[in-house]
Amino acid sequence: MIGAGWQLSQMTRFVTASTPRNYESKLSNPTVDKSTTVYKLLDRSDWEGAVESGAFAGSADDIRDGFIHLSAAHQLAGTAAKYFRGRSDLVLVGFQCSDLGDALKWEASRGGDLFPHLYAALPAKAAASVHQLELDGDGLPVLPEGLS
Repeated sequence: MIGAGWQLSQMTRFVTASTPRNYESKLSNPTVDKSTTVYKLLDRSDWEGAVESGAFAGSADDIRDGFIHLSAAHQLAGTAAKYFRGRSDLVLVGFQCSDLGDALKWEASRGGDLFPHLYAALPAKAAASVHQLELDGDGLPVLPEGLS
């Protein structure tokens, strides 16, 4: 089994090698209230591994893209429906923007909406909330009240 330390070092190398030198000029980083919460949907086992190792280095999609995909509250339902339908044993982990530092960038994605992307491993100790998610009758993750 490959340990989380390997994943973390691979993510660091990948982000460094794949990030263009002028990437800052290509990012849209609006003024965001640092108390804003951003969210990561992931398998419970991946989160447990992150807690054990200290950080989540990313899913296969995150590693492929060179950043950790996150969502703002208003984006969660769309993200859950598009990428997590039918996947049981999910958790929703919330993070304060202020705890993620300058590696958090907001970039245009689905429908031109600005999505939070983290160009670093996601520190488990920075988690502000963790919610176990159930699936509804259509196989969609049921988000906590106030986030759906």
